[in-house]
Amino acid sequence: MASQTLTIRKPDDWHVHLRDGEMLATVAPYTARQFARAIVMPNLVPPVTTVEAARDYRKRILEATAPGFTPLMTCYLTDDTSPDELARGHEEGVWIAAKLYPAGATTNSASGVTDIRNIYPALTRMEKLGMVLCVHGEVTDPEVDVFDREAVFIDRVLLELVRDFPALKIVFEHITTAEAVRFVEGSGPNIGATVTPQHLIINRNAIFAGGLRPHAYCLPVAKREQHRLAVRKAATSGSPKFFLGTDSAPHSREAKESGCGCAGIFNAPFALESYVDVFDEEDALDRFEAFASVNGANFYGLPINEDNVTLERFYHDVPAEVAGLVPFQAGEKMRWRFVG
Repeated sequence: MASQTLTIRKPDDWHVHLRDGEMLATVAPYTARQFARAIVMPNLVPPVTTVEAARDYRKRILEATAPGFTPLMTCYLTDDTSPDELARGHEEGVWIAAKLYPAGATTNSASGVTDIRNIYPALTRMEKLGMVLCVHGEVTDPEVDVFDREAVFIDRVLLELVRDFPALKIVFEHITTAEAVRFVEGSGPNIGATVTPQHLIINRNAIFAGGLRPHAYCLPVAKREQHRLAVRKAATSGSPKFFLGTDSAPHSREAKESGCGCAGIFNAPFALESYVDVFDEEDALDRFEAFASVNGANFYGLPINEDNVTLERFYHDVPAEVAGLVPFQAGEKMRWRFVG
C-alpha cells in the first residue's frame, strides 16, 4: 500500500510574484504558508531598480506575512543598471539576485533590457560578486512565433551569455521546452532552472479547451505535449539542476477575463499539492524533497531549511475562487493535501 503521508524539509519557492498593495496583502500569506523563503520578482510599477526600493518592498512583504517567512529580493535589470548599485545591494544583503526581463517579454517588462550587451558591465560585476542572474528566457522579436520564443532565446542570447560569462550563475526561469531541458542538462554546474506546476500539468491545449481559457494563460505560454513531457521528466529525474519555482502570478478576475487578458497563473494556494501529484504520478516521491527543498538552496548557496512540512493523501476539490482570485486547477480534484 502506498504511503499516506509525505514529510520533507520545508521547501522554498525560487520564483514568485507577490505584487504590491492590496494584492500583496491578499496573496503573500499563501506563499508564506507553504514555503520558508521565496525569490520575489521585481516587476512592480515602477520596477524595483534601487536598493532603497528593494528594502522598502521587503518591509511591505514582511508586514503582509507571518513571522518565519523570508523574502529574497531581486533587482530589475534595465539598460542603465549601475554595476555599483548592484554591488551595494548585494553587499548590504538586500539583493540575492538580479532579474533579466527582455523588454516587452511579459507583465510589467516594458522597462526591461533591449539588448543583452547593454548590461554586460552589470553582468561583469555580478560574475565577480557571485550574484545570481535570473532570466526570463524569451525573445520579443514579433517575427518569432510565440511558441518558439524560448528556443530562439537559447540560440540568440543564452549560448553567447554562457560563453562570455562562464563563471556567472544563471537560473533559466520557468522552462517550458525540450530545448531548454537539453540546454540546462548540457551546461555546467553554474546553470540551473526553475519549473512551474502549470508547465508540468498542462500543455497548450488547455488554453483553448472548449473556448478561450484565460486562467490557463501565462508567459512563457504552455507548449506542445512533447515539451511538457520533457520538462516533467527533467523535474522528476533527481537532477540537482532543476528546482521548484511556482511563478505564481496573480491577477484579478477582471484583468484575466478581459479583452486582453493578463498573463499569469495564481498557483500559490495549492502549489505543493500540484507538484506532489506530478511526482506521485511519475513514481518519484522519493525525489520530491530534493526538487522542492534542496536543489535551489544549494544552487543559491543557502542553508537547507531545518523545519519539516507534511502532505497527506486526501482527495479534495480545488475551489472556484480563493480570496476572490481564480487559482490554478480551479474545480479540479487533487489527491494530496498540505498539512503543515
